[in-house]
Amino acid sequence: MAGADRHELEGFSIVTTDSYSQLDEDPAFALHRGGKLSVESSVDVTDRAGLSLAYTPGVARVCDAIADRPELVDTYTWKSHVVAVVTDGSAVLGLGNIGPEASLPVMEGKSLLFKQFGGVDSVPVALSAEGVDDMVDSVARMAPSFGGINLEDISAPRCFEIERRLQEQLDIPVFHDDQHGTAIVTVAALRNAARLTGRGLGDLRVVVSGAGAAGVAVTRMLVEGGIGDIAVADSKGIIYQGREGLSPVKEEIAAISNRAGLTGSTESALNGADVFIGLSAGEVAESVVATMAPNAIICAMANPDPEVHPDVAHKYASVVATGRSDFPNQINNVLAFPGVFRGALDVRATEVTENMKLAAAEALADLVGPDLAADYIIPSTFDERVAPAVSSAVAEQARADGVARL
Repeated sequence: MAGADRHELEGFSIVTTDSYSQLDEDPAFALHRGGKLSVESSVDVTDRAGLSLAYTPGVARVCDAIADRPELVDTYTWKSHVVAVVTDGSAVLGLGNIGPEASLPVMEGKSLLFKQFGGVDSVPVALSAEGVDDMVDSVARMAPSFGGINLEDISAPRCFEIERRLQEQLDIPVFHDDQHGTAIVTVAALRNAARLTGRGLGDLRVVVSGAGAAGVAVTRMLVEGGIGDIAVADSKGIIYQGREGLSPVKEEIAAISNRAGLTGSTESALNGADVFIGLSAGEVAESVVATMAPNAIICAMANPDPEVHPDVAHKYASVVATGRSDFPNQINNVLAFPGVFRGALDVRATEVTENMKLAAAEALADLVGPDLAADYIIPSTFDERVAPAVSSAVAEQARADGVARL
């Protein structure tokens, strides 16, 4: 390999030839070799007659029919049951703005989860987009091929405008999972945590650390769900009406939250609070956790390091949840998005309404039933009841909200 171009990645010497044996010693690289997805045909073409139906000349009759009656595309193509998993690579997991190519392993993984947990076909699409306008235009142009758009790993605040503008333009569901998937699972977990401690959502005062995509969506959904009061903190402290320098999204949050009129830091807001929801990766000191109200609930969801380590949280809280799979009560989006899209696609919904999200959260929470316990406020990601329950609730609510076409 003399003269081969080399560079370093995570301690491996990478050679730009066909040999990647050193990388493949890591099981994560070995699993990803060749990607995690493939496309398979749904019909067999074994002779000339089959070929003439699947392709020319038979396919022309189907095309002509769709041209005359556009609604037939949902029945005679894959459109009605396939989702585009779309990103610009600007906020990938905890890795930040790593770009579209580097985001593809995550998008492939999302498609794998769609299929495994919801039976939903999807296509990962990583776009090289310069800004909001470019992103909206690119997704809108490819939308005729899909029954739904799952936006993924797009940075805030651009993600809010991208989702809003796409949903205004398109007649298929546009769902930013980092926002709404997180919100659905968090609300479900909090409903059960409140029930376990003898309270309802209306009895709780919540502090949310983080005003990005997830923090904003969780706040909106908890307000819709009837939370007692909720204060949201960003890097400058608690968001309140009249605070200088608020973005339009944060101004909206200020208008619907913080009825107590709290100002100052996250730490000061936690004094006497019933619930902490961490979506910011900022560490909270044990001395601050100790000031929370009795029967506190802590959802510390930063990965890989929760804002409050469970060992500390359990000293002061009745219920503790994280975003990690190695602790009980994992708040994981996979509990939401496969079932949400399955239900929306099944009735050919034009959008995912707020009521549909709340219905998904309620269905998810109800699965726990009489087994509710401090270490079991949310079902496991491998609970086979999850996607059917969520999809059924979402489909029923879509009909009730008048956004279903079936």
